[in-house]
Amino acid sequence: MKKLLTAISVAMLFACSTPESIDYASLVNPLIGTDYKGNVYPGAQAPFGMVQLSPDNGQPGWDWIAGYFYPDSTIAGFSHTHLSGTGAGDLYDISFMPVTYPLKKADAPLGIHSMFSHEREECEAGYYKVHLDSYGIDVELTATERCGIQRYTYPTGAATVILNLGKATNWDATTDTYITKVDDYTIEGYRYSNGWARGQQVYFRTRFSHPIAAIHCDSITLPGNKRVIGTATLDFSLEKDRQLIVTTALSGTGLEGAEKNLIAEAPADDFDLYRARTREHWNNRLSRIEIKGGTHDEQVCFYTALYHTMLAPTLYCDVDGTYRGADGKNHNADGWQNYSTFSLWDTFRASHPLFTLTVPECVDDMVNSFIAFYSQHGRLPVWNMWGSETDMMIGYHSVPVIADAYLKGFRGFDAEKALKACIATANCDEYRGIGAYKEQGFVPYDVKDQYNADNWAMSRTLEYAYDDYCIARMAQAMGRDSIAEVFYKRAGNWRNQYNPATTFMQPRDSKGEFQPQFNPDEYTQHICESNAWHYMWSVQHDIEGLIDLVGRERFEAKLDSMFTYSPAENADLPIFSTGMIGQYAHGNEPSHHVAYLFNHIGKPEKTRQYVQQIMKELYRNTPDGLCGNEDCGQMSAWYVMSAMGFYPVDPCGGEYELGAPLFPEVKLHLENGKVFTITCHFSGEALNNTSEQSEESQKKNAPRVCLNGDVINSTTISHNDIIEGGTLEFK
Repeated sequence: MKKLLTAISVAMLFACSTPESIDYASLVNPLIGTDYKGNVYPGAQAPFGMVQLSPDNGQPGWDWIAGYFYPDSTIAGFSHTHLSGTGAGDLYDISFMPVTYPLKKADAPLGIHSMFSHEREECEAGYYKVHLDSYGIDVELTATERCGIQRYTYPTGAATVILNLGKATNWDATTDTYITKVDDYTIEGYRYSNGWARGQQVYFRTRFSHPIAAIHCDSITLPGNKRVIGTATLDFSLEKDRQLIVTTALSGTGLEGAEKNLIAEAPADDFDLYRARTREHWNNRLSRIEIKGGTHDEQVCFYTALYHTMLAPTLYCDVDGTYRGADGKNHNADGWQNYSTFSLWDTFRASHPLFTLTVPECVDDMVNSFIAFYSQHGRLPVWNMWGSETDMMIGYHSVPVIADAYLKGFRGFDAEKALKACIATANCDEYRGIGAYKEQGFVPYDVKDQYNADNWAMSRTLEYAYDDYCIARMAQAMGRDSIAEVFYKRAGNWRNQYNPATTFMQPRDSKGEFQPQFNPDEYTQHICESNAWHYMWSVQHDIEGLIDLVGRERFEAKLDSMFTYSPAENADLPIFSTGMIGQYAHGNEPSHHVAYLFNHIGKPEKTRQYVQQIMKELYRNTPDGLCGNEDCGQMSAWYVMSAMGFYPVDPCGGEYELGAPLFPEVKLHLENGKVFTITCHFSGEALNNTSEQSEESQKKNAPRVCLNGDVINSTTISHNDIIEGGTLEFK
């Protein structure tokens, strides 16, 4: 509790230095990304909250991974857990559905549901409202960190609520349920499930604003002929006010934890109070970046993106610090708060570097969450949620997050334990080809292990090499030179994947032979969700070394081709190759840093050109306004940082490549009370026109970038430049 109070105090102090006159929450459009490939949910959540209370259409499938797909017209419940923009579907726990009789039913999987229209749907940061046409009920949602609060307005005083604990969709499968009536106003129970989150346990306690008149439970049969409670139907007599407030606390530790969370965070039946508090919380977080100028749609895109970056990771501990660990046992976060839902293959690239600027008070806690996970699991998380490792994606990308925090001066964690966890994880020889990588200098594509179902061997080599570089940098900064030497050597393993005959990174077998009949355009099992064009540039720690190896002229030609060599019109592209500009795929993360690489060959005007094109064409204030999976904030973090005018090509250590600001003025309000201001005195068109001009004209008209009045002669600024405050001018 001491840590919780301290965090609140820090947030209040932080708020004192930020503007409060703008209602930033109203500039957030949670419907952005609910159509096309974004896979986000539109419901209510507090920043990084454990609860994501949102409507579910009731259908399974790729388009419904977040439970809600904008083109749909049905709602089958409002559940308390969701994933923001992932490529795998899970959660949807503790689902309530208000109804009146007669019930509108359909065959499975939809079941009991209502029709709805977007014309009677509203949402902003921390709030969602919809009218259920089939029952004449208005539903409003808001949330604290650990509680979901719903307000139902019925057409009459007779009201019914259906709690569905048995329904599962997509990767999720119910394994056990429980419900009991605590008193006339309160129920509690749990839902256990297996899916992407293995052995997930969600405990809940729900309080109603009116007494329960009747309750009836129906059972379902699970595989193995196990009978469990599927639904609970609760009847109420609301009389004249016709409103029912339903307040639900979640916990991963047990029924007692849910009870504590309910008492601490939502003791009153006051929907408007909690909505106002969460709105204030969002306004505090969103106001840390203040923009001026741009169109209304651009402002909405920006603040929605900033909002998306703060939906995950999610709190995963009770108000007293208790949490269920990766070992299945309850632990206590003493002096810090535990987080989960780390989509690290995505978010190490820009989300976590952004956190060091926008929510630095959370950074130490996230690193402590990694260390605790390691102590309970034996290695750092790869992609964890609800205390469970999913083993989704590749690399050991907790490492760059830890190293980046240490190199930027964060000291609220045990650095020795953190370094030990990084080294141990990098030496898990039986895990995903690490042993072969250490022995041969690359992961062979013809060697299998229990974790290697997807193969992705070439990509593993490149990502391991980057993570090893991060370990080396952290060890060197800690004075552990012998460790640094070992990992700097390993960081050079990326060179072993380069084939000078094809001038691409190319998969190799256990004999060292490059993959025959290689085509860089093809998507194969040896390259993670990409082709060789995308992974050509996955050497974020040694771009100059890549240029030297490839040759400067060929490097520039290949980089140009990345954005101009388009797939054939009849090419059968995979579902994750979206947001295409030539071979560049902004809809998936391996491409995200590539537009900034023109800076390294003296062509910053091309960086500015493509960054502006991506921001203006691939982010829109529409439901289909994201060109790919949001991936727990990474898609939006790219936009937030690029709109400010800089981006971490190397996400470890605090150097940012300069690009092209989207707005005339951006103010970054820092935790230390200082302000870093970015001003842009030319239009996007002026930025881009330089590529059409002669070399002499380009030099004459090239934008000048000044830091605190002094011209910058490089294309980078440092983290220290930013946190010291001052002004960055694009003239």
